[in-house]
Amino acid sequence: MVAITRRGTPCNTIGELPAVGSKAPNFRLVNENLKNWTLKNFAGKKKILYIVPSLDTPTCAKSTQIFNDRIAKVDGVVIIISADLPFAMKRFCSIEGLENVVNLSMMRDKKFGEDYGVLLIDGPLEGITARAVVVLDENNLVLHTELSQEIATEPDYDACLLYTSDAAD
Repeated sequence: MVAITRRGTPCNTIGELPAVGSKAPNFRLVNENLKNWTLKNFAGKKKILYIVPSLDTPTCAKSTQIFNDRIAKVDGVVIIISADLPFAMKRFCSIEGLENVVNLSMMRDKKFGEDYGVLLIDGPLEGITARAVVVLDENNLVLHTELSQEIATEPDYDACLLYTSDAAD
C-alpha cells in the first residue's frame, strides 16, 4: 500500500507499482470496440502505460493531449488506461483530435488496478486508479515507473519518453 493525496486529502493504493526490471503483469482491458485487449496486442512494441483516474478531469485531459503530441516523435505506443467507459474515452479523443494514443478501460474488472498496485482503496476516488506511468520494453520488462504522489500532478513526460526513444536502445 502506498499513501498518496488527492488535493491534499490522504488516500491509499492497494499495493506498489511493478518493480523496474520485472516482467509486467499481463492484463485484460477493454478497447473502444468492447473487445478484450492484453499485452499481446502490443507485442514487439515499447509501451507507455499511462494510468489515469478519468479522462474527464483537467490533469488527465491535459496530460493525455501532451502524450498524444509527443509520442508521434518517438518509437513506441502510449496506452491510456482508466475506469472510464470505452465510449467516453473514444468521444474524448475524437473531440480533442487525439490519434496517437490507445484507450483501454478497466470496466470489466479491477484486476489491472490490483496487479499494477494503482487501485485506490479509500478516499473519494476509491475504486478507480491513482495516476501512474509504467514504461515497458518490447518484451514487457518494466523500464520505468512513476506514481504521482498528488493525484492532480502531471507525470514527468521526459522521463517516460526517454525509454521509447532510439537513444534508449
